[in-house]
Amino acid sequence: MKCPLCGITDDKVIESRQNQSATMIRRRRECVACGARFTSYEKIEEVPIMVIKRSGHREHFDREKIKHGISRALEKRPVPHRVFEEMLNSVEDEAAIVSRSSNEIRSVTIGEIVLERLFNVDKVAYVRFASVYRQFEDVDEFIQVIEKLSETGAAKSNE
Repeated sequence: MKCPLCGITDDKVIESRQNQSATMIRRRRECVACGARFTSYEKIEEVPIMVIKRSGHREHFDREKIKHGISRALEKRPVPHRVFEEMLNSVEDEAAIVSRSSNEIRSVTIGEIVLERLFNVDKVAYVRFASVYRQFEDVDEFIQVIEKLSETGAAKSNE
């Protein structure tokens, strides 16, 4: 770290502390050459996750968009807010894991992650989200999804 007084890059760290959210480290430093004390701050430079839309367009990952989609699907459903928040965090974590190597994830992949979580929490919300996400055109598509849900439920009850 370059001393702000004399410009020498030789210093020693006297004290280090994290901020309360543990997102930054504050370091008190002392220049070895002139003895001046100064403070530096370190934080992780995060590379944002880019979402590749169906059109090929790229945009930054937006937790609020996922939150809005899930909350619309769960509207007026008996799902506790805690479960909603856990699901939202789970989707965000999974997206971060999937995009780790390239910092990119397809919107289709995010949609499938959300569908998987909704399937395990609330079947009605699952159908609601699927109808928008998969762009249902007519009632037959709803019927197909509901029949699959019924088959899955029957198969699990026979186990």
